[in-house]
Amino acid sequence: MASPISLYLLLLTLLSFFTAGHGSTSDVHDLLPSYNLPKGIIPDNVKSYTLSSTGDFTIELESTCYVHFDELVYYDKTITGKLSYGAVRGISGIQAKMLFLWLPVTGIEVDGNSVQFFVGSLSKTLPAQQFQDIPVCKRKPLLRGADLIGSV
Repeated sequence: MASPISLYLLLLTLLSFFTAGHGSTSDVHDLLPSYNLPKGIIPDNVKSYTLSSTGDFTIELESTCYVHFDELVYYDKTITGKLSYGAVRGISGIQAKMLFLWLPVTGIEVDGNSVQFFVGSLSKTLPAQQFQDIPVCKRKPLLRGADLIGSV
C-alpha cells in the first residue's frame, strides 16, 4: 500500500504535468490529435504552452505571425482558450481576415473531415486536410490576388 506522502507526490507530479509549460513545439502539436484536433491549427513557432485539468490553455509563440489558409490568419504572441474533445472555445489571440476586416476567431470545431472556424457571428468550414501539416509562421502577411485587390 502506498504511503500518503508518495500519493501526494504522485498527485503533485500529475498536476504539474497539466499545468507546467511544455516547452517543445512538437509536444503541443502532438497533443492536439488526442483531442481530435488537427496539429496544423497552431503554427510552428510555439515557445511553450500550459494546459490545466479543466482544459484551459495558454500557448506562447516566439513572435506574432501570419499564416495563409483559405483566409489570412494572424496569431498573437499569446493564445488562450478552452480545449475539449473536437473543439476549442473562448479563443483569444487569433484573428482571420475576412473581406477587408480582421475578425477574432472565437472557436474551432472538428466534424469528420472538416474544421469549422467561428469568426465573430460568422463561421467558415474548411477541409481538415488543410491542417494536417504544421504551418510555417511568417512575420509579414503574404498577399495573394484577392488581398492585392483589396489593398489597392
